[in-house]
Amino acid sequence: MDSRPSGIVAFLFTDIEGSSRRWEEDRDATAAIVEAHDRIITAAVEAQGGVVFSSAGDSFAAAFHTASDAAGAALEAQHGLQGVLPVRMAVHVGPAQQRDGDYFGPTLNRCGRLRDAAHGGQVICSQAVVDLLADQS
Repeated sequence: MDSRPSGIVAFLFTDIEGSSRRWEEDRDATAAIVEAHDRIITAAVEAQGGVVFSSAGDSFAAAFHTASDAAGAALEAQHGLQGVLPVRMAVHVGPAQQRDGDYFGPTLNRCGRLRDAAHGGQVICSQAVVDLLADQS
């Protein structure tokens, strides 16, 4: 049985700010830092019950059953990355389709746009996530 979230899914997208410049300036140091980054992100996602479904270069995409789990993973990861790397993150929730072990649809597009608008060390949450988190308070 596949335990990946389906239907309404919360997503966390991450990306290292300025990674291209870092790679060009010092490949060895960047490789070590990115390795630490990967461990921190993966551990935070797994600790909150999420699943990393995509990683490319220094970006991660993870799916969660709830917005609070996705936001919790983002905060845990940012805490672990503090002073290590400037990572921009976004959390969004909405309907998502699955095909061949991957997700697609407008919810993912919006999460990617939010991540791209963030700065290193910042987590941007969509209004849908803010509303869900407020309802839990």
